[in-house]
Order: sequence, then C-alpha cells, then structure tokens
Amino acid sequence: MKPTHIFQSENITAGYDHKTILYDVSISVPSNQISIIIGANGCGKSTLLKTMARLIKPTSGQVTLDGKPIHKIPPKQLARVLGLLPQSPIVPEGITVADLVGRGRFPHQTFLKGWTKKDYEAVSEAMEMMKITEFAEQNIDELSGGQRQRVWIAMALAQQTDILFLDEPTTYLDITYQVEILDLLTDLNRKHGTTIVMVLHDINLSARYADHIFALQKGKLVAEGAPKEVITSTLIEDIFGLHCTVIKDPVSGSPSVIPIGRHHNKLRMYS
Repeated sequence: MKPTHIFQSENITAGYDHKTILYDVSISVPSNQISIIIGANGCGKSTLLKTMARLIKPTSGQVTLDGKPIHKIPPKQLARVLGLLPQSPIVPEGITVADLVGRGRFPHQTFLKGWTKKDYEAVSEAMEMMKITEFAEQNIDELSGGQRQRVWIAMALAQQTDILFLDEPTTYLDITYQVEILDLLTDLNRKHGTTIVMVLHDINLSARYADHIFALQKGKLVAEGAPKEVITSTLIEDIFGLHCTVIKDPVSGSPSVIPIGRHHNKLRMYS
C-alpha cells in the first residue's frame, strides 16, 4: 500500500493572465482515496488542480505536502510523489507510444544510472493496464484521440506516484472506455492505495466513483464530503443552474442526477 500523505491547500487565491479564478480555497485531500472535483465550466476546477500541482503559483495562501510548502520541494523529488495528467497535454513530435509512456519513469532515474528492470516493468504494466501494448512501436500521431488519451494515462501510471492528479481523464473517450478507465483507476486505488484526485464533468460518474467530492462554484468551495452528502438537487441547481431530481442509482447505490428539461417538465405538469 502507498504511504499516507497530508496534502492541503490553505486559503489559496489563484488565477492567470491577471484574472483571479480561485478565492480563498482550503481543502485537505483524503489520503489513499479517490476525490473528484465538480462544478460548472469556468468555476476553477482545473485551476485548482494546476495550483495544487505547482503549475500555477497562488497569489496568496499555500499548498503543502506533509506540512512542507510544495514550492520548497525539489521538482524531481515532488514528481516521485505527485503525478499529473493535464487536460490537453502536448504530444512531442515523432514519438512512439512506448517512448512516451517511458517518460513517466524520468523522476526515478539519475544521470549516471540507466534504465532498470523496475523501469521496464513499470512501463509494461502501465501499457497493459491501458490496453495499448499492441501500439507500443506506433507513432502517437497515428492514434485516435481516445487511444492517445489512454497513452497519456499510461505515462502517468508508469510514474508510480503515491498521489495522482488527473484533469478530465475520460476526455475523447466513449462511454465504454470512460467506465473502463474509471474502473482501472479504482483498481489502482484499491490495490495500491494510490491517492487520486480528478476533475470530471459527468456528475453521475463522479458520484459513482468518488469516495469524496469537492464542489466548486465561481471559484469557491461550496460543499465537500461523500457523494450521498454532496449530490443533492439543491446543490446541483445552485452550482449548475440545472433543475433536476436525485434518485438512488440502482446499480451502485450512489446518487444519480436526473435532469428536468423544460419540455419534460411540461409533460409532467399535464400528465
């Protein structure tokens, strides 16, 4: 099992291009669990993830790992603990699948030490988990969007960090692969105790797979807790402006959001 870490943001205010996106956000990431950040477009989900991953410097407040400000932790040392899959990663030109996944091993290597058996095993295992072994020698440019996404996730898995941040990991994937990816990430969490924090747009998948949910609205944390505590019709209407009803998912037992559009609301009124 992965070790327990205390990862926190303390009153962080952050943004970019002279625009503030997050306002005084404090969260403590539950160790060895799956946390999912939800909220409407532009509410600050990705900004929060990037700030906690040290890609964005907060204008006030700080992010700490085991009580130490992350900006004081050497980059390679931090990369052995924290992995990040951004929303729109840039693909290096002319690189093969195996080479890209192998880049996940960089934090574990030194200048004088070449690839080890553990490095090769980590890359092989990550590609097998994402079912991309058959594409190992193919150029990334030859793959579909969904296949590329699985390669990026494999690179993050090959890094074998204690904490893994993923910004919309199911982007470009159809529903079958969305569920498969989320199942695989759950396997990673349950088997190895990897602390996972994700940004997802799909509320019902979030409710199914999260142990803990952080709900943002206009750059502020407005609710957090277990899905059954957070996902209510009132909260969904407040942060998404969506009139809905929440029922119990017959498969997972988690809350499931049923939207009520104008057309169906009228039909219900006249029935």
